[in-house]
Amino acid sequence: MPPPQQEARSNLLELTPHRHSYSLSPSLLLLLLLVPLLLLLVYILPSSSRFLRPKFSIALFSRKKRSFPSRHSGRASGQMAEEGVVTVYNSNVVADTKKNPFSLKVGMAQMLRGGAIFEATSVEQAKIAEEAGACSVVVSHPSGAATGISRMPDPSLIKDVKRAVSIPIVARARVGHFVEAQILEAVGVDYIDESEAIAIADEDNYINKHNFRSPFVCGCRSLGEALRRVREGAAMIRIQGDLDRSGDVVETVKNVRSVMGEMRVLNNMDDDEVFAFAKKIEAPYDLVAQSKQMGRLPVVHFAAGGIVTPADAALMMQLGCDGVFVGSEVFDCSDPYKRVQGIVRGVRHYTDPHVLVETCSGLAGLHLGQERIEESEGQ
Repeated sequence: MPPPQQEARSNLLELTPHRHSYSLSPSLLLLLLLVPLLLLLVYILPSSSRFLRPKFSIALFSRKKRSFPSRHSGRASGQMAEEGVVTVYNSNVVADTKKNPFSLKVGMAQMLRGGAIFEATSVEQAKIAEEAGACSVVVSHPSGAATGISRMPDPSLIKDVKRAVSIPIVARARVGHFVEAQILEAVGVDYIDESEAIAIADEDNYINKHNFRSPFVCGCRSLGEALRRVREGAAMIRIQGDLDRSGDVVETVKNVRSVMGEMRVLNNMDDDEVFAFAKKIEAPYDLVAQSKQMGRLPVVHFAAGGIVTPADAALMMQLGCDGVFVGSEVFDCSDPYKRVQGIVRGVRHYTDPHVLVETCSGLAGLHLGQERIEESEGQ
């Protein structure tokens, strides 16, 4: 008969588990090793991928048609196409992007692509343009000013047009007159046109457009001039032709063909020839190289000057323009709504001759100056 202490000790040993009674299988051990590794990959890789994103880029131009924004929604959205993003300035060439969001300005200008912009000298003309389908209106003074020198439009006229229409508003400032541009931006225009069509305030210097929040439109007559304006901050290029409101498109066609011809020459060049070409046309090398890479100008480009018929507008589109500017002379006819609507349709359906037949038929005569240059486009 064992003593009580020895019996209690034997019972305790029976209840104690053996040291090697539990063992891990190889599959369970492998699973325990893989779980921390997977968690490490999930949390580290997404946070490190942000360093691979470009710091400053603009969107390329897709062929997808876009609906024209209203004046109130266009400024707030600033949306750009995410397809085919290419880095433009990844150095300190352009000022701080917080002050000069050039990519945002280019995106706002791109929203006007494929449309017609009409010059309006009154609230009534602006309403007609909006109802006929214009993507924007340029507010300007009547051409017959008593002083003979055109300046920026009256801010009160701009405010009246803003209250009357919902499409984006463009206003003109004299070349080099940055104070007029400051006033126009304070009024609240959506785009500022540094236009040689009114007058030139500074013959040697253009406005530094990077100092403004509003996108700028600038005129040109050659590829080199267009790229110089882009370097200054222009978000849209206007290939300018006739400035006399004569309804003659010969100068506009000449300049458009010149720009497009220089682009074709650039596209067929070797990379070694681009530097010499940039020096020849007096344009920034990086923008010339980017234009060659994109196969087009890095910003939208419209044609302007002498465009008064749907056929004129379709011609500019087929030559490679992204849209057209139309002068206020198109309102000087018996049925301005029908003519404006015809030009808008001519821009949208520029490759369809059957639609162009309809748009060019039955339009009333157009008066430019003292002469009636068109009796009937349907004949």
